[in-house]
Amino acid sequence: MADQQEVSAWRPRIPGVVEVFHAHFTEYAYPMHVHDAWTLLIVDDGAVRYDLDRHEHGTPLDTVTLLPPHVPHNGSPATPDGFRKRVVYLDTSRLDSDLIGRAVDTPDLRDPVLRLRVGQLHSALAHPGDELEAESRLSLVGERLRGHLRRTATTAHRPDPVLARSLRELLDARVVDGVSLEEAARLLHAHPAHLVRAFSGAYGIAPHQYLMSRRVGRARRLLLDGLAPGEVASATGFYDQAHLTRHFKRLVGVTPGRYRRSSR
Repeated sequence: MADQQEVSAWRPRIPGVVEVFHAHFTEYAYPMHVHDAWTLLIVDDGAVRYDLDRHEHGTPLDTVTLLPPHVPHNGSPATPDGFRKRVVYLDTSRLDSDLIGRAVDTPDLRDPVLRLRVGQLHSALAHPGDELEAESRLSLVGERLRGHLRRTATTAHRPDPVLARSLRELLDARVVDGVSLEEAARLLHAHPAHLVRAFSGAYGIAPHQYLMSRRVGRARRLLLDGLAPGEVASATGFYDQAHLTRHFKRLVGVTPGRYRRSSR
């Protein structure tokens, strides 16, 4: 079979994310190399075989692989049809350098919850305008990774209704302009992951879902006023009309254009 290579790479506007890289390789093998960032890797098809610190490892589909910065590794297909992978490169603001040794010892993590969350993170990173969702999902991924590396058990999180209400008031005040999770955490003096958990626990909805619901609510009113979907998108804080359409259809069941045409 001829060697096939498909790649897609970009740098999202998310603090701590150096690069996102999606690739499909059938025969290509990486030589030994290093990164100056953490490599968070999931494989969607096939499997990857690699050496890290002179030990051989593999990445089956149910595994999340975390390769530490500055530690040499390689990579090659472990199945006849190659592999399809998704990677997020994270700087040390997301994972401390003192965790490198633990990551060298146990780079492959079999954790279905973590695997699901990393997949959801990639979905959010693929859509401009969904930065709050991506930040929220990354915060929870980072929390779970640190738990694995520090070998700490997952503990129950205590409700924090006061903090949840403060975040809701901040989101209400910034429906159009939006707010990053990093800024919200700084303004409310809370850890980002705790902020997400407190809000979700209090209201049964994640902060990014709440914000998008508020924006869609405003969009509905403007569409009924006769504004075109493109105008509505910019007036309600969406990245562009496609971003509005995706969230509008998810919440209302029809596109903004069809909703507007249905008005009386």
